Amino acid sequence: MNAHLLSVSVRPARLTLLAAVASLAMAATPFALAQDEPATPGAGTVTVHSALGGQIFGFDIDQNGTEGLLTEAQTLSNGDTLNAVETFDQKTGKILKVVTQTQTKDEDVTLGITNKSVGLVEHDHVQGIFVVKRSYRVLDPLSGNKFTGTWTPPLTKTDIIQQVSRNQGVPNVGVFAFENGGNFQSFVFSSEVAKNTFGPFVILTDPLFAFNTAIMAYDSKTNQAVLGASTGAVGGPPPTMAIVDLTAGSMLEFGGTGQGFVNGIAVDSEDGIAVTTTELDFTVEFYDLAAQTAFSVVLPHAVNQLQSGADVEFDPLHRLFFIAQPVSSTAAGTSSIQVYDTKGNLVESINGFNFSNASSVIPVHIALNPSNRSGYVDGPDATQIQSFTY
Repeated sequence: MNAHLLSVSVRPARLTLLAAVASLAMAATPFALAQDEPATPGAGTVTVHSALGGQIFGFDIDQNGTEGLLTEAQTLSNGDTLNAVETFDQKTGKILKVVTQTQTKDEDVTLGITNKSVGLVEHDHVQGIFVVKRSYRVLDPLSGNKFTGTWTPPLTKTDIIQQVSRNQGVPNVGVFAFENGGNFQSFVFSSEVAKNTFGPFVILTDPLFAFNTAIMAYDSKTNQAVLGASTGAVGGPPPTMAIVDLTAGSMLEFGGTGQGFVNGIAVDSEDGIAVTTTELDFTVEFYDLAAQTAFSVVLPHAVNQLQSGADVEFDPLHRLFFIAQPVSSTAAGTSSIQVYDTKGNLVESINGFNFSNASSVIPVHIALNPSNRSGYVDGPDATQIQSFTY
């Protein structure tokens, strides 16, 4: 379910892999963006189209501004990749600027927007069909519509970033990575992208927490990585959860609930709650991290594995969890976003989507702007993302 699952001794280029397989006051929130109340909640009519017509490889929207960030790529007839990094207007969906455009074999992927309006993009330099070098560029601020510097985590050339947590309005993010040149050892660390600073690397000694069996969220209040992991075996044990102190380097594991792979995870740092989705029992799991207890709720009207949840995102302003459901259980023939409060109560079902990349090497992603109760999600095809309000 993760972007780098198909990595080998040197990660193949992503395209080669794919071909083979009411209003709150500004002072009350860190998302200091005064906007009108949203239109009627639901799937939106605004669609962002990639400027060059390529598949979108990652996107995010700025919770402290009006822009979004995406990367796109497509394979040309001569084998080169037409690749671009672009910014767009959240309200209209219009592409504001093609920040960079290349026609080589190189590719870019959006890792997210961090802190306050700091965009982060991974650049993969490709020779043949393999990525031989990775670099990371920042747009600070995103509204400048240009690269302003680099982010330089102390990684070796065989280390691959699996995931950067989607946290905005706080200084740090959590990073989940693995060594791809031998034993595939996974590790986590924190970073303040805007200042290019890094916490210590913490090795995940339990092999269950590998790049292809684990997924991570970040608790910004405690500076902890929260991970869920499972082998996904039918009839196997429930997932295992881990809390990793990114300052002290300690790791605490405890038994989880649900069945199958952990598809998505998000953390409510203020309340100490983590929420996951699992594959086999199409449920949503709510964890009290301090007490290490959990309960599960079945997605509304879900009856089979096809209706399991995917990405999980959290709105810290309205205390809501958003669950991407590629095959909807509330509107036949579509995809949906199911919205829950922190107590596990279903708040609303947002229907009418088609998550085009639900099975892609770049998994479905929900991006939120809590200040105006809006967001974007993948679809209706791989070259587009669609707006919604809630």
